[in-house]
Amino acid sequence: MGGFSGASQILSRVMSKYFRPWKIDEAQLLPPSVQDYVPSDHLSRFIVALVRETLDLSEFFGSYTSGLGQPPFDPRMMIALLLTGYASGLYSSRRIAKACEERADFMMIVAGDAPDFRTVSDFRKRHLQPLGRLFVQVLKLAEKAGLVRLGHVALDGTKIKANASKHKAMSYERMKKREAELQAEVEGWLAAAEAADAEEDKLHGSKRGDEMPDWVANKQKRLAKIQEAKAALEAEAKVVAEEEARRRAEAESKRKAEGRKKNGKTPAPVREEPEPKAQRNFTDPESRILLTKDGYIQGYNAQAAVDGEAQIIVAHGLTPSMSDHDQLVPMVDAIEAELGRKPTEASADSGYLSEANLRALSEREITAYIATGRAKHPAGARRKIGGPLTRAMQTKLKRTRWRSRYRLRKQIVEPVFGQIKQARGFRQFLLRGVEAVSAEWAMICTAHNLTKLATAA
Repeated sequence: MGGFSGASQILSRVMSKYFRPWKIDEAQLLPPSVQDYVPSDHLSRFIVALVRETLDLSEFFGSYTSGLGQPPFDPRMMIALLLTGYASGLYSSRRIAKACEERADFMMIVAGDAPDFRTVSDFRKRHLQPLGRLFVQVLKLAEKAGLVRLGHVALDGTKIKANASKHKAMSYERMKKREAELQAEVEGWLAAAEAADAEEDKLHGSKRGDEMPDWVANKQKRLAKIQEAKAALEAEAKVVAEEEARRRAEAESKRKAEGRKKNGKTPAPVREEPEPKAQRNFTDPESRILLTKDGYIQGYNAQAAVDGEAQIIVAHGLTPSMSDHDQLVPMVDAIEAELGRKPTEASADSGYLSEANLRALSEREITAYIATGRAKHPAGARRKIGGPLTRAMQTKLKRTRWRSRYRLRKQIVEPVFGQIKQARGFRQFLLRGVEAVSAEWAMICTAHNLTKLATAA
């Protein structure tokens, strides 16, 4: 070892004439502050300062009332840790916990006292809804910083995978068939076991002789799951049928009151049973099979309204439905609810087009630019255009052509989804159920706005 050490010292002296010394074995003093681990303009420093000095976190602190047990981690530290993780493309609790041991920015946040992944996961589960509500606070800060003008807001949706496989779904038709098969198998075994009780007593001695083998127990569990999913689909179909019957009754009552004649064919009777192809997922029953440009996924339809000034997300939403129609009005109203004012203009693709939506924007005095069809040019779709407002929108888009304000949509909202899904790698939700996934999407939108706010600060 002595010879090796001497050779190393000689080599170091020779190399120092040409290279900067490699001080890997030299002991160093720690910086006077853990924040010196990272530059002053680093995103993590910005988030820490925001959490400590600006955000109202009383909702988090108020949930800690008991003085028993070990002291919990400071909620401010945990919030800064999660927000930095989401803004850096780290979403799982294991990856965040690992970063606390390997990355200087995360080591700075935890100040050398890193929580394990279960602590990170439990904190997120416990405070999921308050974490989602931080979106409004960050949005208002962005508005104060001049990053939100509400001159032109673009709306769009993107399909994101659920924490469930599409292969774990089953159609209603298949459920009925499989339910009958499993029921017959289980009942057949039970009947055979009952008929052979005497013989089983001889074989099993002190045991009852009717113990259920594992394969039967598993099939009973499967049968129970299928029956539960089947009942849920039937309940959903009943609610939809009742709503459709109510809507038809109101329309008929209005027609009679106005003295109008019936037009068109008589609609088919309301169907209370689910469609044979209606599916339900066993892992995340609230997610749905959605069509994307890359094929079908089991997922959710995440919505965002983005301001044209600095690509700040001013409203967000989430639905398991493939359709965007019902999302436009709630998103526009959410902007006013959160910022106290309405956008001047709003643009969206043809997925949001309907007479009701165009009328709603007109009533709110918001100038609309909504494509009337899926085509290279939004006004040039060759399909039947119905309704006076839709025809007027097509005319407006045709008249302005390349100068149309609709062209702003692609350069405002689509890059935001690119930054979230490509740059920060968010392609699948970690949580399950509409309520939990909605809060998770709110955190994603908050993290996006934080990156924009940090750049402008």
